[in-house]
Amino acid sequence: MTMPTTAPAALAFADVTASDSALRRFLHGLPGVDAVGLEARAASLGTRSIKTTSKAYAIDLAISMIDLTTLEGADTPGKVRALAAKAVRPDPTDRTTPTTAAVCVYPDMVATAKAAVAGSGVKVASVATAFPAGRAALPVKLADTADAIAAGADEIDMVIDRGAFLAGHYLKVYEQIAAIKAECGDRARLKVIFETGELSTYDNIRRASWLGMMAGADFIKTSTGKVAVNATPANTLLMLEAVRDFRAQTGVQIGVKPAGGIRNTKEAIKFLVLVNETVGEDWLDNHWFRFGASSLLNDLLMQRQKLATGRYSGPDYVTVD
Repeated sequence: MTMPTTAPAALAFADVTASDSALRRFLHGLPGVDAVGLEARAASLGTRSIKTTSKAYAIDLAISMIDLTTLEGADTPGKVRALAAKAVRPDPTDRTTPTTAAVCVYPDMVATAKAAVAGSGVKVASVATAFPAGRAALPVKLADTADAIAAGADEIDMVIDRGAFLAGHYLKVYEQIAAIKAECGDRARLKVIFETGELSTYDNIRRASWLGMMAGADFIKTSTGKVAVNATPANTLLMLEAVRDFRAQTGVQIGVKPAGGIRNTKEAIKFLVLVNETVGEDWLDNHWFRFGASSLLNDLLMQRQKLATGRYSGPDYVTVD
């Protein structure tokens, strides 16, 4: 599905983003979040049962939505190449298994990942902008982004400065996102990470979602996976409602990526139900929805094999990343 670019959205909110005070009035004027109602709806949707045929479809869909990730100080070219090989062929014994959506690495590993996935259709994503804290001067963030794109990154996962956001410096955060988006241009899609576990309230998550979308995010993303509280059904539901409302107002479709803490097939399917019931089939595609959950892939492969053969394989069926 082809949607408009984010430029019309930026124009639509020009008055709102003209000053810090105007932006603050807009963000604090958004409807307050009913926390009890939000969590109850997320829990209710998580109880939906699906038929075996639908489960098979959901497993393949979830595999195709994974950003297979390694973001460790001990990452080596060999580890990145191995991860990329798994992204391209998650189950070497079954060629019908979908590829994952992307491999996500630090900027210095982008070229290695790009070479390893060449010709496969798997994207290369790179965290940038002083990941995971987001505490760096804008020129440093822009240079980080430029280096990753020059090395071949198809997608940039940037983190917002949560300290600035929580201090109420919304325009600073907006301008940084807009600057990174401008650096990406048409060369790379931009995912904006909020670190929802550090934003304290659902109201802040809603404000961050609108701030990111107005500034040009192609995706809004829950978390870095580096803190105690990462993606939850409730915070993901809230972000899905935000992208739904944003498209209704602007005609611009924005993707959503829950990241961190989604470890098994049952949990992944719950998130897919959230997507289907909240924003509909338009988002049930890896162009608009991703999982940042590398450990999830092994469980999906095990469950996929169980559906095909009626039995679980041994522990050596999947690789340990």
